Amino acid sequence: MYRTEDKTQLSFEGFYLPFGGKLNPNNRWVQLADLIPWEDLEAEYASQFAIESGQGAPAIQFRTALGALIIKEKLGITDEETVEQIRETPYLQYLIGMQGYQDEAPFDPSMMVHFRKRISMDMITHANELIIAEERKKKLKMIRKLKKKKILR
Repeated sequence: MYRTEDKTQLSFEGFYLPFGGKLNPNNRWVQLADLIPWEDLEAEYASQFAIESGQGAPAIQFRTALGALIIKEKLGITDEETVEQIRETPYLQYLIGMQGYQDEAPFDPSMMVHFRKRISMDMITHANELIIAEERKKKLKMIRKLKKKKILR
């Protein structure tokens, strides 16, 4: 079973940190999270599950699954260490779409096997293409802004 969740969570400023801190918007994980078009990629993942059937446990959200795989690959760590890093790090929790910091594992490390089975290489290639396109758009926007301010010619 797959349930879509409220997509309003990811206002950067609204990410809850219980100790009163704030995330740095220039952090690499925050910037990566903002580049990935999560909703554009979610449909293929969600199609692998029964929607709102009422049977079985709800599947872990696409953003959590893909985010965890990205973290594992970027850091070159084990499944167990990936979950532990996510548990310890607010920036990683933001990347995987959590509402705020929590000091508990968001899922069991054994779920990483399921994520790898459900997120195909085609899905990852498509995600990379969308991320690159989004990054280009942001760079072009910045160049236009700098030209408008006459910082660039």
